[in-house]
Amino acid sequence: MENTEVWRFIDSGKRSPEYNMALDEALLNWHSEGKIPPTIRFYGWNPATLSIGYFQKVEKEINMDAVSKHELGFIRRPTGGRGVLHDQELTYSVIVSEDHPRMPVSVTEAYRVISEGLLEGFKAAGLNAYFSIPSSESDKEALKNPRSAVCFDAPSWYELVVEGRKVAGSAQTRQKGVILQHGSIILDIDEDKLFDLFNYSSERLRERMQRNFKHKAVAINALREDPMSVEEASVLFKKGFERGLSIKLEPYELTEAEEREVQKIIDQRYSTDEWNFRR
Repeated sequence: MENTEVWRFIDSGKRSPEYNMALDEALLNWHSEGKIPPTIRFYGWNPATLSIGYFQKVEKEINMDAVSKHELGFIRRPTGGRGVLHDQELTYSVIVSEDHPRMPVSVTEAYRVISEGLLEGFKAAGLNAYFSIPSSESDKEALKNPRSAVCFDAPSWYELVVEGRKVAGSAQTRQKGVILQHGSIILDIDEDKLFDLFNYSSERLRERMQRNFKHKAVAINALREDPMSVEEASVLFKKGFERGLSIKLEPYELTEAEEREVQKIIDQRYSTDEWNFRR
């Protein structure tokens, strides 16, 4: 095992939504500049937060009254995808260069490799987890098609399936030659609260979407006899990433200078209405 690659591990604990997104961005920048090795970060949210995808339109899609009624934070991510309620969960991010020897060129294939860490984490939590794999040849070809890189949503191929349900909640972006993938490991979920946060053309549509959601998202504690805390999940998924990616994770604390850089990104971007509401 001597030649196991060492990656950096940061456990930020529960932080503000703007801090969370700014640190993910800072890590991407630092890695692209060669200042830090590949990094995995775990974090939580204080307050619980609705994050929206980079391309979403707030006016059209989000019920901001409900966001304030539920006293939630609100932030736009640098990654694509839908609105996500970050509440009872462990959030992870992975920062690694596109030209890392283990990273495939296509978004989907890279997603699959990074998600091995999640797969092993769910297994360590005692759950039956596997990847669903495309069956037809044309689907397999579509995976290799670099054009699919425009879609930064976690793909419908290679979806992580836990106890028969697809796991929602990872998104990826690539900037400056670096992959940033982050997502939610959900411990418990309040579906009514989540679905309050969006605008619908009809109540029927909301009901249908909420029903379908049950197949997409899976909360670990709904599947376990004994509920798991964030601390336990952190230990299991840290081991999961080490096993899944064949790496060793070395804990790291940010320096004061690094924290100042994160604060600068918060001030420039994630604390501004211009960023969060702009589209």
